[in-house]
Amino acid sequence: MTEERKPVPRHVAIILDGNGRWAKKRLLPRNAGHAAGSKNVEKICSAAWNMGIEYVTMYAFSTENWSRPQEEVDALMKLLYSYLKDCIKTSKKNNMQVRVIGDISRLEADLQEQIRALEECSAQNTGLHFQVALNYGSRDEMTRAIRNMGCDIQAGKLDPAGITEETIADYLDTRGIPDPDLMIRTSGEQRLSNYLLWQMAYTEFYFTDVLWPDFDRAELEKAVAYYQDRDRRFGGVK
Repeated sequence: MTEERKPVPRHVAIILDGNGRWAKKRLLPRNAGHAAGSKNVEKICSAAWNMGIEYVTMYAFSTENWSRPQEEVDALMKLLYSYLKDCIKTSKKNNMQVRVIGDISRLEADLQEQIRALEECSAQNTGLHFQVALNYGSRDEMTRAIRNMGCDIQAGKLDPAGITEETIADYLDTRGIPDPDLMIRTSGEQRLSNYLLWQMAYTEFYFTDVLWPDFDRAELEKAVAYYQDRDRRFGGVK
C-alpha cells in the first residue's frame, strides 16, 4: 500500500529578512546584501512552482521601511526598479503572473510605470502567481479598504447591512488571491511586521534563523515539511 502524499501549501507568504546581516557577516555594505537577496527571489519562485505551490507573496518593501536612512531607501528603490525591469523577462521565461500589492502612489512615476508594464505583460501567464508587496503595510491596506468601502456606501453602491468577510476581502489589495497557508520568515525574527494581518488569520507560521540570501530549495522544503506535519484544525474540526 502506497503512503498518501501530503499536500503542499497552495499559497506561501515570505518575509525576506536578513539581507543586511548577510552582508555584515561578509564585511560588505548593506546594499550588497539587498542585491544578493533580490537574486534569490527567482530561485525560490522556481523551486516553489516545481514543488506544486501555486502562489508566492514576498514582502519587498514595507510602509515602515521609509524610516530607514535615505541612502539605503534610495538604493532599495533603485534595486527594485532594476529587479522589476528584469522581472518582465523572468515572467515570460517562467510563465509567471506577477502582481504588486501595496500603495504604489508614493513611488516615483518611473517605478509605477514599470509596475504597470510588468503586471500587464504577465497577466495572461499561467504558471506561478507571484505577488510582490511593495510600499505595503497591512494596517495601511485595511485603512484604504475601509475608506473605499465608505465611499461606495455614500455613493449607494454598497449596503452596510450586507457587508461580509468576503466583501471586506474584495476591497483588500489581495482580492482574488487565496489566503496564505504558510508564512515563512527568515533570519530568526519572530513577528509579522504588519504583513497580511487579515489574510493570515489561519496561516501556519515558520521561522528560521537562515538569512534570506542563504535560503534555498532545501530550506523551502524544510518549511513545507513543517507545514505538512501540522495538524490543521479550523473551528475545532480537523
